[in-house]
Amino acid sequence: MTGTDRDAPPLPLEVVAVWLLFALVTVEIVFTYARIPARELYHVSGNGLAGGASRALVFGNFPAALAAIAILGVIHRRLRRGLRPVAVVAGVLCAAVVWPGVVSQADLDAKPVNALAATGLLLTLVLTIAVARAGGVAPLGRRRGDTARIVVAVVLLVLSSPWVAAELGFFLDGVPVLGSVFNTGTLFHDTSGFVPTVHHGHHHGMDGYLLVVTALLLSRVRLGVAMTGYLALMLCYGLANLANDLWIEQVWKRGWANWKLPSMLEPRLTVAWAVLLAAAAAIWLVAAPRVRDAP
Repeated sequence: MTGTDRDAPPLPLEVVAVWLLFALVTVEIVFTYARIPARELYHVSGNGLAGGASRALVFGNFPAALAAIAILGVIHRRLRRGLRPVAVVAGVLCAAVVWPGVVSQADLDAKPVNALAATGLLLTLVLTIAVARAGGVAPLGRRRGDTARIVVAVVLLVLSSPWVAAELGFFLDGVPVLGSVFNTGTLFHDTSGFVPTVHHGHHHGMDGYLLVVTALLLSRVRLGVAMTGYLALMLCYGLANLANDLWIEQVWKRGWANWKLPSMLEPRLTVAWAVLLAAAAAIWLVAAPRVRDAP
């Protein structure tokens, strides 16, 4: 189809923004991991472009595949009926990322199993393009709560400054203001010896930020009750991982506290996860009565 179908619903611009955000980070990862030796990064072994592509593939699993599931929830009813089964397949493939061992913080080299979620991610991109070609892209417009969304995104971006710098391969040391607020290049002793407080490369705190921004952007779209619940869970999960990484690097490693916020990367039967699920449920209960199924 070369033009747009007037009867086809347009693609929300928010979806395009999410894709562009993840594309930007993917490019950063490829080039940073390609030019920095693996020994200066975190739990990877490859060097050069092969190493960068390997880490980008893992990033395409986590957290990109989680964001892709949310995108599928937005575009599913905007797809032609013949493409909706493909969306289901894409969602199942993306969900492979939650299977234990598919992505492990202790080993961030790409594995053959990572091709499953990556395939789901690519299918989601193709389906997104199909929706845009059929109905065009809807203008952004204004939504209730936009001011709060912008404030949250900007504040969390400032807090994520050390990871933005790390993703580009440098420390904040010497950077006006930020270099004084955040501890990045100072050496910290752990089991492997002395390492920078904030290692170069991608961080799970940055993953958390990306998931929060994805939830904030897609919450502007009219969604069904189930997808509203998924975005609430994504928001709380992203905030938990951002807070965990920030606390460890900027509070615990400075000796300001002798306890760590618990890791929330993997679902577990813990008090922390109970709190996370309760918070997500509370947000969902507040938001669900205000939503209607997307056309």
